Amino acid sequence: MYLTTEKKKEFFKEFGKSEFDTGSTEGQVALFTFRITHLTDHLKENKKDLGTERSLVRLVGKRRKLLDYLKDTDIERYRAIIKKLGLRK
Repeated sequence: MYLTTEKKKEFFKEFGKSEFDTGSTEGQVALFTFRITHLTDHLKENKKDLGTERSLVRLVGKRRKLLDYLKDTDIERYRAIIKKLGLRK
């Protein structure tokens, strides 16, 4: 499996407050970004996999909602996570 518990702890440790703080917005955005890149690579090879395509669209929507929430509550944290993850905006 591409996403192990050690990998998740690493994401939450790097982007969240601690490795056990799985509810932090930055950690969730980082985890969603990793999953989105994995699914995008999968869809490049398997163009007709509609289930994965639907999952990818849902993940992008979830990440967008979290980023909108972060932008509304704390713009500096939003700018930092965008810069750190290399997202467009």
